[in-house]
Amino acid sequence: MRFKFLLIAILAVGTVAVSAQQTRPGQIQLASGWKFNPADNPSHSTVGLDDKDWKPINVNQTWGEQGHPDLRGIAWYRLKFNLPRALRDQDALKGGLYLALGRIANGDQVYLNGEYLGTSGRTVNPGTNPPPNFRGGAAGQERIYRLPIDDPRLKWGQENLIAVRVSSAPNAPGGMLSGGQFLRVARIKDFLDFQAQARSFTFIGPEVVKNFDIVNNSAISPMQGTLTIDAVAALSGRKVAQNTRAIDIAPSGKLPINLQLGQRDEAVKISYHLVFKDGDSFEYTEESPYILTPPVSNMPKINGATVFGARPGKPFMYTVAASGERPLTYSASGLPEGLRINPRTGIISGTTPSAGTYKVALTVTNTRGTASRDFQIVSGEKLALTPPMGWNSWNVWGLSVDEEKVMASATTFVEKGLRDHGWMYINIDDGWEIRADSPDPKRHPNGDIIVNNKFPDMARLGRRIHDLGLKFGIYSGPGPRTCGGYTASWQYEENDARSYASWGVDYLKYDWCAYSEIEPDRTSLPGLKRPYELMSGILAKQDRDIVLSLCQYGWGRVWEWGASVGGQLWRTTGDITDTWASMSRIGFSQVDNAPYAGPGAWNDPDMLVLGWVGWGPNLRNTRLTPDEQYTHMSLWCLLSSPLLLGCDPTRLDQFTLNLLTNDEVIAINQDVLGKQATPKVIDGQIQVWVKELSDGGRAIGVFNLGDAAVDYEINLAALGLTGEKRIRDLWRQRDINLNPNPQQRGSGPLPEKYSTRVASHGVTFIKVI
Repeated sequence: MRFKFLLIAILAVGTVAVSAQQTRPGQIQLASGWKFNPADNPSHSTVGLDDKDWKPINVNQTWGEQGHPDLRGIAWYRLKFNLPRALRDQDALKGGLYLALGRIANGDQVYLNGEYLGTSGRTVNPGTNPPPNFRGGAAGQERIYRLPIDDPRLKWGQENLIAVRVSSAPNAPGGMLSGGQFLRVARIKDFLDFQAQARSFTFIGPEVVKNFDIVNNSAISPMQGTLTIDAVAALSGRKVAQNTRAIDIAPSGKLPINLQLGQRDEAVKISYHLVFKDGDSFEYTEESPYILTPPVSNMPKINGATVFGARPGKPFMYTVAASGERPLTYSASGLPEGLRINPRTGIISGTTPSAGTYKVALTVTNTRGTASRDFQIVSGEKLALTPPMGWNSWNVWGLSVDEEKVMASATTFVEKGLRDHGWMYINIDDGWEIRADSPDPKRHPNGDIIVNNKFPDMARLGRRIHDLGLKFGIYSGPGPRTCGGYTASWQYEENDARSYASWGVDYLKYDWCAYSEIEPDRTSLPGLKRPYELMSGILAKQDRDIVLSLCQYGWGRVWEWGASVGGQLWRTTGDITDTWASMSRIGFSQVDNAPYAGPGAWNDPDMLVLGWVGWGPNLRNTRLTPDEQYTHMSLWCLLSSPLLLGCDPTRLDQFTLNLLTNDEVIAINQDVLGKQATPKVIDGQIQVWVKELSDGGRAIGVFNLGDAAVDYEINLAALGLTGEKRIRDLWRQRDINLNPNPQQRGSGPLPEKYSTRVASHGVTFIKVI
């Protein structure tokens, strides 16, 4: 590895604030003395409130660990403290104050002396009103609020009050957690903008490269100290490089860094350690990506599912997923009457024939050759015979979604080849309706819903998506409001279903949220089922097939009854975030629901948090390491989970495309048998998950949940795998040689045990057949 350092004096913007934990001059601790109230009331932010009956609480644990295990929703924390005038005089760098509240389990709204201060670490200007609808966000992240030294919400030399309104996730207690609570003046470390966090690695020839800047945003003081960069191979543990040097970045200057590593088939863990002259330090660790999927061949190849379900008499559209050098020519023999294939686009369209199974032979040709595959069209009542694959706007754009962003994603699906590998749905999540608290009309006089100005013509948008050979999805909920506070479908279900059908919608995500105001009892199965039974029945009457996704976070063991109320998939958990803790907790808990998965009935552990995410509008690269991303994709495929990207497709890099275009990995997810994997071995931090496949084979994921790479022997015989078979490395798309003659690769007698080395939070993903 080579590290290149160049120092250039240049004006730059942006700040990364990093908190200290120890007591020192210019800082006051706020970790003790907090009070708690489990009820939500706007008056809890006011200075004059009598809170003598509020109970003390520890801000290093959830409230569930402190006597409130069943509390879901919103609670309040309050703290009174003195703000000495001497602190004001210590602001030598003119950077103001930093209020740190540690990590918070889900969402927060912070008030200072009765005035709204901000949400999720974002400080608002004095006089700003809090949003009318409180939705959690930035779960588990540290909250740091920055205030100017003359902010009118501060009371110098007096008692001050911090009030924090905290929300919990639907499936877990909330609370203020570990991370440190304090108030201090700015130090030079707070002016650090360490841009490695916002830059991606790129693959250039034989090297993996990253260029970024270390920026000093102080206009007053130089940034002096030492920088050490260590690089260690994540799987082998071999030290790749180390470099230590002094830094002296001028005020408003920057230090460019260029990292270059030789490509390998394992990640490299890169640690940056900055020690400042005043004793503060900053650390950041990342891992370089590595590509295992072979390049897509120029030869034609048909990918995606081998079966598609549709309802008789409804409009039919299916796009043959095929890769290879363009242009491709498509044909299909055995298509039933009423269906036709466009030889240029591969779109099969028309009207679904009468009930039955129709066997079709697909063929794709280019100048390099020809590929064929058998395909089945099943006309009946079941939709989504394999897990839906596509994109959803929420984890990337949140409520800032608009038509331009949606169409950019759809176009990118075609341009970057995702459609060629089976990715088909383009789904708009929350934020397309009129806000429920807006004075503007939410519906036309006939009850039909009105869209906001970000989506001027939904029917046109649907046509544009369909013209690309993709499918169109939308979002609503059974309550009076959506999760984001927009108009939902309560008492207008018929109107909305008709609108969706007229727009060409193919998929509806139906999110519970404010329906709790209609049905507050989460233990009532009839109450949990009612809104979904209602909407599925109405959707079935429309003149098109609309896949119904039940989003109610797994309440009432939804997997046991989701299919019976007309759903094709159902969320089994609360929202996922792009952390190992969130992804692994959700993914490895999908056990009890396995018997209920199958064609047309899928457990949904939420969207993929790969690529650039952010919940809108500011994006960042996922915080999952490369090995964690391999685990994420492998596990979701083993789980027969819907595969819905939650990223910005326009920013897909080579590594993420490697994750999303491996047809052998995707085939495990799209297997027509539809069995969900289950853990067959749990051995310390190792879990072995096995999935039965329609060809008689087994897909096996060996997952290392521990913090260090390990060698592990899979006992194949104990898994019932013996005889003459092949072991296929799915990510590398190659057979593992079992033949005793090293000159002859291929199948051979399976060994009793198969040895593999698995990276921390990584996976070995194989198929035995």
